[in-house]
Amino acid sequence: MADSSFDIVSKVERQEVDNALNQAAKEISQRYDFKGVGASISWSGEQILMEANSEDRVKAILDVFQSKLIKRGISLKALDAGEPQLSGKEYKIFSSIKEGISQENAKKVAKTIRDEGPKGVKAQVQGEELRVSSKSRDDLQAVITLLKGKDFDFAIQFVNYR
Repeated sequence: MADSSFDIVSKVERQEVDNALNQAAKEISQRYDFKGVGASISWSGEQILMEANSEDRVKAILDVFQSKLIKRGISLKALDAGEPQLSGKEYKIFSSIKEGISQENAKKVAKTIRDEGPKGVKAQVQGEELRVSSKSRDDLQAVITLLKGKDFDFAIQFVNYR
């Protein structure tokens, strides 16, 4: 019998991020506490730019955006938000969306699987993802349960289960 396998990836649906950003922009334009303070959120190339006239307000914009991401099922571990920076009279926060599992993070996950997972489960790094395979589907389910219980500093999803 052939081995069963699945892939561990760290991907974010760009359309969902775009929807969350549009919802946040709409809420910011309608909220009373953001009226007349130059508050905005928008794409700036591959980054997300948040602007307002005070540090507290720009942090509040980030908070609104984070709540919209959570409602759309996107992990906040995928959001890499910078610190508020003063630019002229405006405060700005640049943030980006992290995708892919770095080599060192993939090695951490593989080590966790080797150390704590069932015997006979193999994990190999393939670019920015990790392929986990085993003869037993029950062992793969145990690995998924194990990894969901761990708190990594990056978002992970399980795809291509076969």
